[in-house]
Amino acid sequence: MENWLIHMKKDDFKGIGNEFGIDPVIARVIRNRDVEGLSNVGLYLNGTLSDMHAPSLMKGMRAAAELMASKIKEGKRIRVIADYDVDGVMSCYILFMGLKMAGADVSYDIPDRIKDGYGMNLRLVDDAKRAGADTIITCDNGIAADDAVRHAKEMGMTVIITDHHEPQATLPPADVIVDPKQEGDTYPFREICGAMVALKFIYELYDVMDIASEPDLFIEYAALATVCDIMPLQDENRILVREGLKKMKQTDNPGLRRLIEVSGIDDSRDYKVYYFSFVIGPSINTIGRLESALTAMELLTSGDETKINAIATHMHELNEERKRMTEEGASLASEMIEAYRAETPEEKWDDVLVIYLEGIHESIAGIIAGRIMDKYHRPTIIFADSLGNPDIYKGSARSLGSYNIFEELTKVNELLAKYGGHEKAAGLSVRKENLELLRRKLNENALLTEEDKNPPYYIDVPMPFGYVNEKIIEELKVIEPCGMGNPSPVFAEAGMRVLSARILGKNRNVLKLICMDKNRKRYNVIGFDPDSFVNDIKKWFDEEECVKMLKGDISRVVLDIAYFPEINEFNGVRSIDYKLLRYKKGAPIL
Repeated sequence: MENWLIHMKKDDFKGIGNEFGIDPVIARVIRNRDVEGLSNVGLYLNGTLSDMHAPSLMKGMRAAAELMASKIKEGKRIRVIADYDVDGVMSCYILFMGLKMAGADVSYDIPDRIKDGYGMNLRLVDDAKRAGADTIITCDNGIAADDAVRHAKEMGMTVIITDHHEPQATLPPADVIVDPKQEGDTYPFREICGAMVALKFIYELYDVMDIASEPDLFIEYAALATVCDIMPLQDENRILVREGLKKMKQTDNPGLRRLIEVSGIDDSRDYKVYYFSFVIGPSINTIGRLESALTAMELLTSGDETKINAIATHMHELNEERKRMTEEGASLASEMIEAYRAETPEEKWDDVLVIYLEGIHESIAGIIAGRIMDKYHRPTIIFADSLGNPDIYKGSARSLGSYNIFEELTKVNELLAKYGGHEKAAGLSVRKENLELLRRKLNENALLTEEDKNPPYYIDVPMPFGYVNEKIIEELKVIEPCGMGNPSPVFAEAGMRVLSARILGKNRNVLKLICMDKNRKRYNVIGFDPDSFVNDIKKWFDEEECVKMLKGDISRVVLDIAYFPEINEFNGVRSIDYKLLRYKKGAPIL
């Protein structure tokens, strides 16, 4: 049975509530996000773009901006080289448009995921040189591009690296490196994405060149990248994403606006992180994974309405196909894990899951790895056949807890053809004959704690359903935006009797429960995995009790329920629904 724990962090919740005009329950939730002290609570609640850290605090930032300013004044040609994921595309757009608005003669290029792999390479450098580029500036890559940077320098080019990934042992010989994770950098908050570094660079460049701009310039692009690159929504990331969501809703970029429209986003509601993570972002990621990220840049930079409509429609349809491929790959991986576990004693199960999936497209390996990691609570590496080299497997890794996947790959780098990334995600290549040895070595080195493998489920406040009202639900909006590092609040009540359960929806994927508390009040509880719920009820209470519950007859089904409350509006009538987050077998009611 899953281990539920209640956050026990202490503070003067009533005093905080009085100071900021919020319910003490909200004050407790904020404290549970490790926000402590009135000034930090005030920043959490009311921080603005002016509270973000100055770009000049980042090592190399001023020097990079001054070097770029001189190149612009000299009329030198500049080439932006980006990555093919959302962070790379957004970084590319920010640098390209930011430099163009500063008067630069600028172009861009993005590697082909299949032909080139990740990051700047010799071909991209040669192409930039042939195009007459004097200066290369990277974004969301470059910190590991030692050979490519050396090649550029040998041809007399200037190279500026802007990146956010972990540096390897030797830094490339660029003219200037801007990366908050490089040694000696004292920037106040290191967990920012490549697009945020690019945004800071443009702000610093404009300061050097005395160019006036709006304080929210490009923030919707950096916010989208921050969410999609799974950066913690803390410190300045939280401010950026909160303001970026507002800006995205009224973006004046025709391509972005059309992509939002074809994706079916409801413009009548406030934009949520969900739209970035699961609607807009995946369409941009998919075009870079399956075809070319240059198409996404064309969407963002084109002024041709016909072309914009065609590209946006194609990106959306391609993403729908990617979803299907991902479901098939994740299902296959789960089947392989279950078969392995069925024939292997539990004490010998791998702590690090290393799985080769025959027939999947290498570009979706990372998405599948994330799904498997979430399901089994293990660091996961999914490998696929390389489309560019028959002797190589291409892999994507996702990690959790205290397991730093980048450091662990570094320990076995002699087995890898190529790798790069950060503590929670990485890309790698391995020769086929080394795959099994890689699996063994990673598991021999793994020191996962029991908490890593069986993480507790934390409850913010054990709050009865009856305490919830519309005022509290409205106040809960101050916790947003929610995501990595700032999760949605979790409330719970024990001993809820399930009076009935119905399975609804066109795809029969909606679960509606009528639950009753100890005061005999009834509540609507909505969930989204009916099959798992029914199987659990059968297992915990037996099939006969499950049938009674589904028929609405009196049963013995009693659950402890973790939930999040929401307002439901239908035909002008407002009511409170309780979103089912987790559940477990409750103590029987006598």
